[in-house]
Amino acid sequence: MLKIGVDAMGGDYAPEAAVKGAVMALDTMDAESRIVLFGDRTRIEAVLAAEGCPSERFEIVHTTQVIEMGDHPAKAFQTKSDSSITVGFGYLARGAVQGFASAGSTGAMMVGSMYAVKPIEGVIRPTISSVVPTISGRPALLLDVGLNVDCKPEVLEQYALIGSIYAEAVLGIDQPRVALLNIGEEEAKGNTQTKAAHELMKASGRYHFVGNIEASYLFTGKVADVIVCDGFVGNTLLKMAEGLFRINQALGCTDNPFWSSMNYENVGGTPVLGVNAPVVIGHGCSSPLAIKNMIRTTERCARADLSGKLRMAFQQ
Repeated sequence: MLKIGVDAMGGDYAPEAAVKGAVMALDTMDAESRIVLFGDRTRIEAVLAAEGCPSERFEIVHTTQVIEMGDHPAKAFQTKSDSSITVGFGYLARGAVQGFASAGSTGAMMVGSMYAVKPIEGVIRPTISSVVPTISGRPALLLDVGLNVDCKPEVLEQYALIGSIYAEAVLGIDQPRVALLNIGEEEAKGNTQTKAAHELMKASGRYHFVGNIEASYLFTGKVADVIVCDGFVGNTLLKMAEGLFRINQALGCTDNPFWSSMNYENVGGTPVLGVNAPVVIGHGCSSPLAIKNMIRTTERCARADLSGKLRMAFQQ
């Protein structure tokens, strides 16, 4: 039995959105998967009753505290020991659940990732990634998208390996093409960071490196399946894409597969890659649809044994 933990108290519209999203996820998950909800049992069961969903379809772990968005992440993770996030990470760390997802405090989720389940040995810095749509119809992976705004070349080279393993194990892309986001395709292009990273990635031999990629080709799917950059660039790019989606939505131009895939609700959440168990972080404003897809992403990471594959790669 694969158990996926969900923070029922996380997000701007919790617990309603989180619980409704969990209900929506039930019929999309593997028969051998089960959702464990962490949070106020009374409030969770009230939402389930309103949805006409028997509470027996879930495991519910009652918690009495919530880490709020305004709380100091590290202090709250320690002092609010009975919060849904802290208890959820406790279950994850001891293997009582095989993945954990929340649309709550991003800072607290990162504290749990770093200190409860811990980075995989050999990983310099874990990363967060985002799946981006392409006009070719198959997804691409962008990393980092905001966790590490300053990255040494050695860190970017590790992102290439991590992203390649994720793309193959979770996205189902055979021999994913890995590229370094740069201001030009030529090897000599870029700043000191990207030039050095290019040399390391070219020499690695552990993934299919195709060189530099310009941002204009990012959404085509013609050049790469995994695009590597530091968190400053990745986060800026991701927010630009989200802004373009909102503009096109307002103009009534999003009724096509490409723009529909750009909607964050269809992506659901951002996996934390390079830690010892699947952790997925959702938008604070997540709707039930976004929560459903966040849970599905967590299940896919757990079922693919992504953390195990990453550990094996870094042991080598």
